[in-house]
Amino acid sequence: MKKVLLSVIVLLLFSLPSFASYLLIPMDVSQKNHLKSYGIAYWTLGHDIEVDWLLNYRGGSFAIKYLKDIEKECTIRGVSYQVIADVQYSAILQEIANPEVNMDVVKLEKAPKIAVYSPKTKLPWDDAVTMVLTYAEIPYDVIYDEEIIVGKLPLYDWLHLHHEDFTGQYGKFYAAYHNIAWYQEEERSSQAMSAKLGFKKVSQLKLGVAQKIRDFTAGGGFLFAMCSATDSYDVALSADGLDICENIYDGDGSSPSYNSKLNFDNCFAFKDFSLVTDPYQYEFSNIDATGTRRVTESSDYFALFEFSAKWDPVPTMLCQDHERIIKGFMGQSTSFNKKVIKPNVLILGDNKAGNEARYIHGDFGKGTWTFYGGHDPEDYQHFVGDPPTDLNLHPNSPGYRLILNNILFPAAKKKKQKT
Repeated sequence: MKKVLLSVIVLLLFSLPSFASYLLIPMDVSQKNHLKSYGIAYWTLGHDIEVDWLLNYRGGSFAIKYLKDIEKECTIRGVSYQVIADVQYSAILQEIANPEVNMDVVKLEKAPKIAVYSPKTKLPWDDAVTMVLTYAEIPYDVIYDEEIIVGKLPLYDWLHLHHEDFTGQYGKFYAAYHNIAWYQEEERSSQAMSAKLGFKKVSQLKLGVAQKIRDFTAGGGFLFAMCSATDSYDVALSADGLDICENIYDGDGSSPSYNSKLNFDNCFAFKDFSLVTDPYQYEFSNIDATGTRRVTESSDYFALFEFSAKWDPVPTMLCQDHERIIKGFMGQSTSFNKKVIKPNVLILGDNKAGNEARYIHGDFGKGTWTFYGGHDPEDYQHFVGDPPTDLNLHPNSPGYRLILNNILFPAAKKKKQKT
C-alpha cells in the first residue's frame, strides 16, 4: 500500500509541473488575430518575462512560460493560443534544432521603448504604424522636430518615420494643396519651429533632424521608415550643403546644378539617384518607382525572401509571416528602383516583374534601419482625406505583420556570430 501511495505521489510531482508549463501562440493560418499576438508578446516583455520567438515554426510563433495572467490576456484580446506541457515544448525545440530544417529560436528579453516621429498638428492622412501599434495595444510616444533637436532620441530604442518630407518642400504638395488650410498651417508651424530652434529655413531644420536620426542609428538605434520618409530622408542627407528647394518653398533660389553635387556617401540606402527639379511635380527623385512602374492593382504583389534562420536571424525575424506573397499597396513613395539601391543593402521583399524592391534593410554604425515602401498595407491607394483603415477588419494582415516584426526586433537577444 505504501509503495502504491509513493508511486502516486511521484507521478503527481512529475505530472503537475509538466502540465500547462508553456503557452504557445501559433502564428500560422490558425491564428485568429495575428496583429494582437504581437501585442501579447510586447505586454509579456513589459512584465519582465522573456518570450521565445520560434522563427519559421508555424509562421513565426511565440512561446512563453505559462502564467495564468498571460492566458487571461490572450483571451481578452482574442488571440489564439495553446497550453502545452514541458515535454511537448521540448519536442518542438528538438524539431527546430534539427540542422536540416530552416528554423531557430530567438529569445526576446526586454520591451523596446518606441517613438513615432509625427507632427503634433492633425494632417489629412493616417500613419499605418501608429494605427497598428494602437490596435495591437503596444505603447509609444509621439515626438517631433523639437524633441529630436534638443536631444531626446537616446531615450528610445526604436524610431518610426512615416509620411514625412525631410527636404523642406512640404511633401511637394504645393501644386495641389497650397490653397488648402492644412497645407498653410503646416507651412506656418514648420517655419515657426525652425525659427524657435535657431534655423533660418525649414530645409535646414529638417536636415538637422535627419542628422540627429543618423546619429541615433549609428549609436545603436533601430530606425524604421515608410512611404515618403524613406527616400526623402536619404535625399536630405545627400543634399547637405546644397539648397534643393525652389522659391515657392523657401523664398530663394536653389543651388545651381545641384543634381551633380549630391553626396551619396551620406545616404543609408540609395546611390546615383537624380532629384526631380520641377517644384510642382509630386515626386522627390527617381528612387521611388511610383510614376514609372508598370504594375496593375490586380498584379501588384511582392515576395518575401527566405533567409537561413540559423545563420541569418535578423532578416529572418523581419520576414516572419504566414504568407510569403504580400499584396502590394501604393504611397507617395511606393517602391524602390533597384538601379539606385546600394550594393550592401539587403532586399527583404521585391517585385521582380517590376524590377522594384518593396522592403529593404541595412546596418549603419551600431544600429540598423529598415525601409518599407507604400503608405497603408490594407488600403491600396490612400488619398489625402481618406478615412483611416479599420484594423478590426484586417486582424490577420500579412502586410501589417511586417511592421510589427520590426517592433519586436530590438527585443531580441544578440547572438554570437557563427564562424
